[in-house]
Amino acid sequence: MLPPVCILAGGLGTRLGDVGKSTPKALLEVAGQPFLLHQIRLLAQVGAGRIVLCVGHLGNQIEERIGPSFGSITIGYSYDSPDLDGTLGALRRARPLLGERFLVTYGDTYLEIDYSAFARSWTESHKKGGMCVLRNENLWDRSNVKFINGEIVDYNKHAPTREMSHIDYGLGGLEASALDLVDSTVSDLADLYHVLAVKGELFGYEAMERFHEIGTPESLLETDAYLRMKLGY
Repeated sequence: MLPPVCILAGGLGTRLGDVGKSTPKALLEVAGQPFLLHQIRLLAQVGAGRIVLCVGHLGNQIEERIGPSFGSITIGYSYDSPDLDGTLGALRRARPLLGERFLVTYGDTYLEIDYSAFARSWTESHKKGGMCVLRNENLWDRSNVKFINGEIVDYNKHAPTREMSHIDYGLGGLEASALDLVDSTVSDLADLYHVLAVKGELFGYEAMERFHEIGTPESLLETDAYLRMKLGY
């Protein structure tokens, strides 16, 4: 069974314009269902037993729609403060629900990857953090990972360099103790990943299939079409 999986679903969805103002991004209809249900169903197929949803913007709608379980998966909820906590702040707030080791992903991504292989390889690395990466060459977004011979040499979302050819795929792993490696005022998970990379504590696992996401109107339409094709309707 996988470690607990934390889904960061507290974003405001500002890139989606008016569509995200009244409906949280995770509940936007994609291929006939709330996007989050596609994510949860995928996690059920790969052996997840517990999911923790970090919610903020319109988070009560998410809890009302998804509920406390999905099949054999238990689902917990952690709410941001009114000012919003940021991705790392949300993990700190959810820490009591997550245990000593957990996976973390985002509420707007659909990732077809071998979750078990990633979790197992990360555990065997004995590193505090893990990150799935994809060779990107600035295709989907600006590449932000320097990945050489199976090792993450550098990760910098805010100041990527020309030597970076990979991108953060959207699935990571953390030991709870890693949350203490940066000051409590740091709110962006990307900053923690950067520190882990600098310390040589960020395991890298290369994904071979592209990610699908719903962060923009264009990618929402594309992911809707992809899932309709995959599901046969």
